[in-house]
Amino acid sequence: MKTQKISTNNLKKMALFGYFSLLVFMPLWLLILSPSESLSTLTTLILFVLPLLFPLKGLLQGNPYTYAWSNFIVLIYFLHGLTTLWVLPSDRLWAILELIFASTMFLGCSYYAKYKGQELGLSIRKPKEDKKK
Repeated sequence: MKTQKISTNNLKKMALFGYFSLLVFMPLWLLILSPSESLSTLTTLILFVLPLLFPLKGLLQGNPYTYAWSNFIVLIYFLHGLTTLWVLPSDRLWAILELIFASTMFLGCSYYAKYKGQELGLSIRKPKEDKKK
């Protein structure tokens, strides 16, 4: 079995850094730094902040399952950053920051869920049964 090089505590910090960075950065970018003319403040908050609030409790509690499924949510921000990078050259810097934060959260969550799950003896695989019949 391979030994992990980064502790689960550091992976958790990495994931939470990416998470809270997105939570603060997205409304800052979309409401203050480069406000959209086509989206209202409420719509922007619902589309870009509300999805991040769903895993908050489980992330703070260190639940490996929450870290695993929160990757589905962070993909929204990764795709948004890639699309913005391609379509709006004026927002290139903000899109790159979004991609950095989303990638940090994704990597931190993925490896935290894997290694913490192993520490706790959790598995998504069915145990192999003996075939001695």
